Amino acid sequence: MIDRPAFTLGIEEEYLISDAETLSLVREPDERFIEECKVKTSNKTTNEYMQCQLEVGTAPHATVSSASQELADLRGTVAEIAQRFDYSIVAASTHPFATWRDQTHTRKERYDTLREDLGQSARRLLICGMHTHIGIEDNNLRIDLMNQVSYFLPHLLALSCSSPFWEGDDTLLSSYRLTVFDSLPRTGLPDTLNSFAEYECLVSHMVEAGCIEDGSKLWWDIRPSSKFPTIEQRITDVCSLHADAMTITAVYQSLIAYLFRLRSMNQRWRSYPRTLINENRWRAQRYGMGQPLVDHGKTALCPFNELAEEIIELVLEDAAELGCERELVRVREIVARGTSAERQRANFARARNEGQSKEDALRTVTRKLAEEFLLGI
Repeated sequence: MIDRPAFTLGIEEEYLISDAETLSLVREPDERFIEECKVKTSNKTTNEYMQCQLEVGTAPHATVSSASQELADLRGTVAEIAQRFDYSIVAASTHPFATWRDQTHTRKERYDTLREDLGQSARRLLICGMHTHIGIEDNNLRIDLMNQVSYFLPHLLALSCSSPFWEGDDTLLSSYRLTVFDSLPRTGLPDTLNSFAEYECLVSHMVEAGCIEDGSKLWWDIRPSSKFPTIEQRITDVCSLHADAMTITAVYQSLIAYLFRLRSMNQRWRSYPRTLINENRWRAQRYGMGQPLVDHGKTALCPFNELAEEIIELVLEDAAELGCERELVRVREIVARGTSAERQRANFARARNEGQSKEDALRTVTRKLAEEFLLGI
C-alpha cells in the first residue's frame, strides 16, 4: 500500500520587466537590478530566456497559505527593487504591444544552445508562464496521478488566461502564449505512460539518440520534474493577480489529493484520448472561460461556471484537509470577475472609447497590469 503523499507545493512565476514611464519592455535591464533581486530573495530570482524577463520560485510548502505568503514577498521584493531602477513588473503571459524582434536572449550557454537548436521558434519566446509543483514521493504514483489530472489541465488554463494581445493586436485568443510555445518540439499534452520505468525508458531513448540532454527538455503541459519528486503542471498562463495564482494552485493541489483519494478506494478518473483533451485545451486557449468546455462524461458542451462548481464539489473535502478551502472556493470570484485576458480587453476598449489612440490604449492596458502586480502583496 502506498503511503499518502505529502502534497507539498512550489510555484514558479515568470515576469516581464518594463520601463516605468513608457511601459515598453526593457531590452537589456541593468545587471545590478538582476543581481540585487537575487541577493534580496536569497537566490530565488533568476534570469529567464529573454533579457526582459525574470523568474521567481518559492521553496516547497506544506500549505497554499504559506506558499502564498512567500510568493507575495517575492513579488513585493522584485517590485520594490524595480522601482529604484525606474522599472515596473508585469505578470502577463504576453506583453500587449512589444515585438519579439526587438528583444534579445540572455547570454548563457544554455540559452545560446537553445536558440541555435530551435532557430526562429526560440526567438519568438516572448512569453511567460506559471509552473506549479506538487510533491509525490512514489515514482509510479507520480505517473499515475499525472495521467489522470491531465483531464483537468484545460480547466486550469481557462482560469489563468492572460495573453490576449501579441505585438499590439488582439489575437482573439485568450492564451496566445500557447500558440507561441506549441511551435517548439515536445510540447502539449504528455504521452499516457504506464509506469515511471516507461517514462525513464522514453527519456533514455531520446538522450541516447542525441535528441535531448535530459528530461528537462520535455516541455509538456505537465511532467514529472527532472529535479524534484513532483508533478509539475506548466499549462497555465502567469496570473496578473497574486490571489488568482494561489486559487489555481489550490485547485491543482486539491485535484491531485482527490485523485489519490479515489485510488485509495480502488477508483480512478476515466482516461480519454488525447484528441478529446486537446479539444478542451484548444477551447480554453481560444475562449478562456467565455465559452463552454466539453464534459466528456456527458459528451456535451457545458458552461464553464457549471464545470467550476463541479470541480469545487469534487475536491472540497480534500481542500479542507489540505487547508486551502478558502483559496479553492475563490474560483467563483475568478469566474464572476473574469481572467486577466478579459480585463485587458475591457481596459483597451474603455481607453479607446475615451478617445485614446490604439498605441496609448495598449499602454493603458500595460499600466493596469503593472498596477495589478502590486495588488494583494
